[in-house]
Amino acid sequence: MIKKIITSWSNIEGSVNTTEKLLSWIKQKNEETFVKVEEVPFSKSDFWFYDDYNGEILNQKRSFFSISGMRYFKNGEFVSEQPVIIQPEIGYLGIICKEIDGVLNFLMQAKIEPGNINCVQISPTIQATKSNFTRVHGGKLPAYFEYFEKSHRYTVIYDQIQSEQTSRFYKKRNRNIVILVDEDIEVLPDFQWMTLGQLKYLMSIDNLVNMDTRTVISGLPVIDTLDVIDNKYDLSSLFSDLAFYNSMYQGKSNIQTAFNRLNDYKMFFDMESVKIPLNQLVDWKVTDSGIICNKKSDFLVSFYDIHISGREVTEWMQPLFKAIGKATFVLVSSIKNGKRLFLISIIDEIGTFDKVEFGPTVQWYSNHLDINNDEIENKIKLFIKDKNNCLYDVLLSEEGGRFYHEQNRNVILDVPFFCINNSELKKKYIWVDYRDLNLMIQFSHNINIQLRNLLSLLKL
Repeated sequence: MIKKIITSWSNIEGSVNTTEKLLSWIKQKNEETFVKVEEVPFSKSDFWFYDDYNGEILNQKRSFFSISGMRYFKNGEFVSEQPVIIQPEIGYLGIICKEIDGVLNFLMQAKIEPGNINCVQISPTIQATKSNFTRVHGGKLPAYFEYFEKSHRYTVIYDQIQSEQTSRFYKKRNRNIVILVDEDIEVLPDFQWMTLGQLKYLMSIDNLVNMDTRTVISGLPVIDTLDVIDNKYDLSSLFSDLAFYNSMYQGKSNIQTAFNRLNDYKMFFDMESVKIPLNQLVDWKVTDSGIICNKKSDFLVSFYDIHISGREVTEWMQPLFKAIGKATFVLVSSIKNGKRLFLISIIDEIGTFDKVEFGPTVQWYSNHLDINNDEIENKIKLFIKDKNNCLYDVLLSEEGGRFYHEQNRNVILDVPFFCINNSELKKKYIWVDYRDLNLMIQFSHNINIQLRNLLSLLKL
């Protein structure tokens, strides 16, 4: 299976559909789909309401999600407070793949979410909360759901429960799953087959491939052992970046050192999030217009009246977290002794399921861009200014079912190894290769969604 994944990754021309056809398909879907998303007062809805007594926003069925207040403490000291999305149920983010004419293809969906900045984005085969597939909304069952409900009948390539945006959600997780089928599948009008290489190419276009697709494909396994592989798969000819190949299949692993760092944080740092009513937040106020911060913030919460054709439910109202400005997520990459390494960091946020996860080198939210925290961050700001350092630099959207027009800058830098001095690396930073990262994603609660999204951009 590893050889099939890498071969599909290297195929950017397509074996079922050309890339030009896929782009035309998305353009056509945008032209023929009716979308109207209008910001309205909370009071306009008879389904969602603000419970002033308990200080939360929820709906009449107590389904989908609710919004509550949260305070965050480190080692007993107050750090921050904000509204968060409470959505304890685990949903599906699933992709069906099939070998067609000798090439692994992925069945992807052209899907519109109310918060999408450009309407149609390329989504997994299935993207459904538990409330969706139990039909709490009264709509149709998601297409292809039966394949994932009975996934044990097929070859499961990847199946892990992974975190979502821990700066907005409280301990939210989704089941990321990829299954391989060998039977004939009816391709519905909103779906198309594409190779992994085509998906990677489409990710270089701003806001075209959605967050849910990115997190799922980041977990595709290309490693099956901690030991040196020594050209076991003879795949080097498929790589234009030999240092990236070496990062997968050559040299010693640093994964135990990485886990040691991560577990030290979990064991010795006291981090606690405490749920509180929205009306007890000091710097936030709830009005009929939404939830607004009295100080500088990355987001606010507004309410929307939504009309979208072609979905299980075509008309509804709901709150969405609306971004203020753009965040910047940066992953530093460097080549040492012919091997590409990645500088990751330990990130803690208000909604993290298990205190901390590994994230990119830096995560700068819109109101953090002017804060100088350490020498590494100051250097990264200089590197970004020189476009020659950027392997990838693209705007990517966050999940449009909960976030309105949130797009963030995702950058992977390629800098000389000597530019990052070991003396500057605080305990939260560590160099790892791609093999270690791919192995860590095979298990839950190790790699945060920002880092998974960045890793999904990598091409051979």
